[in-house]
Amino acid sequence: KGPLPTHTLSGLGTDIFSDWNRTWYTANPDLTQCFQNTVLVWVPCIYLWLLAPFYCLHLYCHDRGRIQMSCLCTAKMVLGFLLASFGFVEFFYILLERSQEIQQHMVFLLSPIIRSMTVILALCIIQLERIRGCRSSVFLFLFWILAVVCSLVPLRAKIQLAMDEGIASDIVRYLAFFSYFTIQLAQLFLCCFADQPPFMASSPHNGPPDYASFLSKILFWWFTGLVVKGYRTPLAAEDLWTLREEDTSHKIISELEQNWTEKALASGVALGSRLPDQAQLLRKLQKEQSSGFFLLRTLARKFGPYFLTGTLCIIFHDAFMFAIPQVLSLLLGFMRDEDAPLWKGYFYATLMFLLSCLQSLFNHQYMYTCFTVGMRVKTAVMGLVYRKSLVINSAARRTCTVGEIVNLVSADTQKLMDFVVYFNAVWLAPIEIALCLFFLWQHLGPSALAGIATVILIFPLNGFIEKKHSWSGQQEIQMKFMDGRIRLMNEILNGIKILKFYAWEKAFLEQVLGYREKELKALKKSQILYSISIASFNSSSFLIAFAMFGVYVMLDDRNVLDAQKVFVSMALINILKTPLSQLPFAISTTMQVGPPCLKRYDGKSSLLSAMLGETEKRSGQVTVKGSVAYVPQQAWIQNATVQDNIIFGREKLKTWYHRVLEACALLPDLDILPAGDATEIGEKGLNLSGGQKQRVSLARAVYRKADVYLLDDPLSAVDAHVGQHIFDKVIGPKGVLRDKTRILVTHGMSFLPQADLILVLVDGEITESGSYQELLSRHGAFADFIHTFASTERKESAIQRGEETFQLGDTTNTNLQNMEPVSETDQEQVPEDLGKLTVVDKARTGRVRLEMYKKYFKTIGLAIIIPIVFLYAFQQGASLAYNYWLSMWADDPVVNGTQIDTDLKLTVFGALGFAQGIAIFGTTVAISICGIIASRHLHMDLLINVLRSPMSFFESTPSGNLLNRFAKEIDAIDCMVPDGLKMMLSYVFKLMEVSLSAPAWFHSLKLVFYFSTVGYRASTVATSCQLRRLEAVSRSPIYTHFNETVQGASVIRAFGEQSRFILQANERVDFNQTSYFPRFVATRWLAVNLEFVGNGVVLAAAILSVMGKSTLSPGIVGLAVSHSLQVTGILSWIVRSWTDVENNIVSVERVNEYAETAKEASWTIEGSSLPTAWPQKGTIEFQDYGLQYRKGLELALKGITLHIREREKVGIVGRTGAGKSSLALGIFRILEAAKGKIFIDGKLSPGFHHINLLNNSCCPLSQDPVLFSGSLRMNLDPFDTYTDEEVWSSLELAHLKNFVSNLPDKLNHECSEGGENLSLGQRQLVCLARALLRKTKILVLDEATAAVDLETDTLIQSTIRTQFEDCTVLTIAHRLNTIMDYTRVIVMDRGHISEMDSPTNLIAQRGQFYRMCREAGLV
Repeated sequence: KGPLPTHTLSGLGTDIFSDWNRTWYTANPDLTQCFQNTVLVWVPCIYLWLLAPFYCLHLYCHDRGRIQMSCLCTAKMVLGFLLASFGFVEFFYILLERSQEIQQHMVFLLSPIIRSMTVILALCIIQLERIRGCRSSVFLFLFWILAVVCSLVPLRAKIQLAMDEGIASDIVRYLAFFSYFTIQLAQLFLCCFADQPPFMASSPHNGPPDYASFLSKILFWWFTGLVVKGYRTPLAAEDLWTLREEDTSHKIISELEQNWTEKALASGVALGSRLPDQAQLLRKLQKEQSSGFFLLRTLARKFGPYFLTGTLCIIFHDAFMFAIPQVLSLLLGFMRDEDAPLWKGYFYATLMFLLSCLQSLFNHQYMYTCFTVGMRVKTAVMGLVYRKSLVINSAARRTCTVGEIVNLVSADTQKLMDFVVYFNAVWLAPIEIALCLFFLWQHLGPSALAGIATVILIFPLNGFIEKKHSWSGQQEIQMKFMDGRIRLMNEILNGIKILKFYAWEKAFLEQVLGYREKELKALKKSQILYSISIASFNSSSFLIAFAMFGVYVMLDDRNVLDAQKVFVSMALINILKTPLSQLPFAISTTMQVGPPCLKRYDGKSSLLSAMLGETEKRSGQVTVKGSVAYVPQQAWIQNATVQDNIIFGREKLKTWYHRVLEACALLPDLDILPAGDATEIGEKGLNLSGGQKQRVSLARAVYRKADVYLLDDPLSAVDAHVGQHIFDKVIGPKGVLRDKTRILVTHGMSFLPQADLILVLVDGEITESGSYQELLSRHGAFADFIHTFASTERKESAIQRGEETFQLGDTTNTNLQNMEPVSETDQEQVPEDLGKLTVVDKARTGRVRLEMYKKYFKTIGLAIIIPIVFLYAFQQGASLAYNYWLSMWADDPVVNGTQIDTDLKLTVFGALGFAQGIAIFGTTVAISICGIIASRHLHMDLLINVLRSPMSFFESTPSGNLLNRFAKEIDAIDCMVPDGLKMMLSYVFKLMEVSLSAPAWFHSLKLVFYFSTVGYRASTVATSCQLRRLEAVSRSPIYTHFNETVQGASVIRAFGEQSRFILQANERVDFNQTSYFPRFVATRWLAVNLEFVGNGVVLAAAILSVMGKSTLSPGIVGLAVSHSLQVTGILSWIVRSWTDVENNIVSVERVNEYAETAKEASWTIEGSSLPTAWPQKGTIEFQDYGLQYRKGLELALKGITLHIREREKVGIVGRTGAGKSSLALGIFRILEAAKGKIFIDGKLSPGFHHINLLNNSCCPLSQDPVLFSGSLRMNLDPFDTYTDEEVWSSLELAHLKNFVSNLPDKLNHECSEGGENLSLGQRQLVCLARALLRKTKILVLDEATAAVDLETDTLIQSTIRTQFEDCTVLTIAHRLNTIMDYTRVIVMDRGHISEMDSPTNLIAQRGQFYRMCREAGLV
């Protein structure tokens, strides 16, 4: 390189290749001038010219926008022109000055021209990259690296020549060459930086991975900024970068769908028309998807190419990994050869360092690629599962519950991600094992066959263990029980109010713990099998060494184990350890990965479901023209504001919106809400009454301005006068929907005369149809029914026109008193979060508190922890003795070509190895069992803490937050924390072993590394810990949204809002991934930095060994270097496992959060004086009783003093927000008294959760009938305290006996989640049977028969009157005619009792009750 010195053109041969005697077998190595000026010049040039066309084509195909000319680009161009000019100047110089000599050596004339033309090509590529938006060039970076490396040899030659002859001899040429080399270095330096973003960059807010330079990307330097920020202040969500476009849900799913569509069109399946594209695709490919292979194939097509780049990285990593022991062998050979020149030692040391660095780089690029693909697969699967959950109909949810879907998007997606990381090990591990055995053969000859035999014996054993562990199913069994537990938890959270009413917490606690015990039992078996696997694989390296060394020394006495054979063999066996340990895990992970699929099938159909396309069509056709709005029988309410629930994604039109509110009788309710229509509604409308939920649901449909309205009994949950108002203003001939098609399912007869067409359905068939008058004139079954039931109904609901106006709003409000109206004087100070109800899942900040570690280890107990520490010490003691014994054997002197006592040495070596294997098994099992003990306690604490929380806690805590704790966090405590502890402890003790056995001078190196390690870890742990918390917190909204979507799928589909909900799901998943992405990069950043410091230690150890060649034996050097190679990995793994433990201990912190929230009174009271059959009479007395929903709010009940006598029948009436339901909540102690007392049977009520009260006290009958998945019998009698005869008797009284006896499984009929496979009316009757079975002395009815038809209602009312004759009955009245024969009526008004007397006396007093009766047409 550079201008050619004068003497180089004389006396040179034509051989351009170096003379090895001059290059290698010499104390002062050099390459021939010919080689330097040809090959070293041409290599970078050939690289650029050969690959430039392909690179230009790549740039042409990937346009990222134009980059404006920057200072960086200008500098590159100026330096490039300078470099090119050097070549031309040299060309003319040689042409003019040496024209005669050059004829013999034309090659020297061509080299400068080739070099200059290559630089000009590089400048053209720089400009092309700028035009196509490439900010950092790997291609040119590698070119300049090659150019600089090839210039190093001439540089050394020039420096040597200058030192020999003096620089003054030819100063111009020296300056020219050094300038040329300096400019090349400057170009390489500039290539390390990225240019500015393209002028029209599509995503300017993308994170550093997009704008980092190539060097920064491979070393993860771009992440340093976030580490520094996280170290200084706790990270918040806004500190994180937005996702790269290729990582977003929209991009991934849209491309997946494209692949899916191509496949689908090829399969020739016809498309439907009612669902959006993605739903159609998912639906029509159910069969193939259910097998799972189709999904995996689609994922492979989408992510395969990027994944292959990672596979390429791991292949390079393996190549460098296998090269290191070969270089170690050369280094030890150099130490043994007394005549070898020192430069060779330094060369081997440097080569080992470079190979170690390249191995680290390629390994972490592979891991980064795998985790990126894993993240994208997770996004894809979550997106597909979500879209699938929008497709499944109500009937399908019998098998695929919300709990299972939550588990699918938490634990199962994690397994898919593990599969991506370990998939390559399945095929790569056998190749690595084969290569190791090949190199061992080279060192030990045929003895290596013993190693091969050992591997062949180990594999079937571990295959059998793995089969037991995963294939046939301990992990599968565990996952099944985990699914069951999550499903049950989801139901408990959905029906928590009913659980509280019936005091069934203990029964369901036992059920959850039953699942949990089975889950932990399977986990324990799985962990023991896994421990055997780990122990056998960890011992495998010893067994292979034992077999090979044993056979080697036994074959021939002259086979001597020297340092080179021992340490190189052990280095290869250590490499062998990785594939041997990865293979079972990889196979296990691959076998576990059942691609998630949601099954779908259909049950009973109904007319409205058929119109909505919810049921599977067997014959005929359904045609619906125009847009559809749907009001389901059970209102589906989102966890959003009232306004958001009504507008439902549309633009707010103020006049129309107000008209809808007025028509749906919602204005009086909005007056009560603290923030009006901006008040947040809890999940499933927790803080609204049944009537209010139904009216919000109706308002949503009315606001939509659809063409067809499908109304599934929306009037059953509201009072008669409110129902009449809604019919007149909304549904009837003069309502706002008068010009629309309305299909109304109803049990109310008063509306039938105004219908254009009446369809009478019996057992799923239309038996009669026609107008009201037509049907009456036919004198059929319909006419008979009308004559029997219509008189009382019409009388009750016909509102006399012209009378005084009445306040609208139903009388069933449950929880709105917790949101008192704001008085006018306080209006100015209304806080912004007044209408806010739910508490967002917040991330804690800073390091994990020491208390969390104490809590975790305290649950295990010192009695178990101390033996484990001793067991680890014994394990590493055995390992230390085994390695020390081997090094002593290697240093044993050779006498007459043999070593003495080889039999004894082999026996001791074998005994120590077996002892280590047994200890490894012991420690692994012990840690696993400790983890199970801890997770059992922590899950129990979490469960009890949640179930003992008051109702206000569930209203303000989204179910996703709780499900997140029970699914992902408990899963992390079950598996991740013990695994992290196992790894950390094993490496900590391994480090102690290495430290004890290393040479004394080696400790100073380790200290440097140790301090570097501590520094790096301290800087990273705060960031990674906070990222773990942010990721956990952002996961909860995904679960909540999934939960809400599955339950409202039919409504979302009917309104055609799938795309909006999919967009919301995408946003939640993307937000979660913004913290997951930097979390796994943090691990890579830490590992790369640590391994580079560790590689520095390897270099230092090798160089110090070379420097002390005269005083150090090969055995000592082998020990030092092999230990330095181990220390790098050990310390790196300690830090990573320590960080993993700290990250996962965050799960303990999050599970423990609910220990600090408010709790209800204890479920049991010690030394209670209550009799067993309490209450025996059923008297209730309130003394100056006051109740409030939350602290700081006004009292919902104020100074209630009331005495209800034995067997008295009391009706409770009042307007919305009057406090009727609050009175019931007070009796059941769902809310504790703010003041005053409640006496039951003259005894102070001890709290709802007293054990006697559990079985024998009050019984509620709510308007929201909640059933749980399980048998019908379990739903009636979860404690299993009644006989089958008693259960059948209660069913007969509830008019369900015929229905149940016709079911195939009768009492064992399996109810689906929420009782979805029973109609609403049947669910209410089951709840009535539940009350009849309990035979309680106090019965509280809250609109218990709203969803049943009039005939059944009449029968039920008579059942209540006869069966509960000896009971005290409190009825929150809706149909006033049902309480007209009660002994007393209580009229509530704004938390006070305004009137109380017999119905007759109250009517005579002409007060509030009289006005209500007059409105209802009863007087």
